[in-house]
Amino acid sequence: MTRPRTKSGLLWGAVGALAFLALAQGYVLVVGPLPLGFLARLGVAAVLGVVVAGVAYATEHRLVRKGRT
Repeated sequence: MTRPRTKSGLLWGAVGALAFLALAQGYVLVVGPLPLGFLARLGVAAVLGVVVAGVAYATEHRLVRKGRT
């Protein structure tokens, strides 16, 4: 069973990755092509998701202690 803190971190990572992909698609639609290909964008989104998940996991206990959740 997944701990709530772990699940929260993973969900925030997914939000970060999907937000990047949505912004990249919006840029392509409004401005024009990006210098990154499709697979490169997926790679950046994956790295960004891992970073966001790690930061969320590492900082969540501090926010809970301060009563900010």
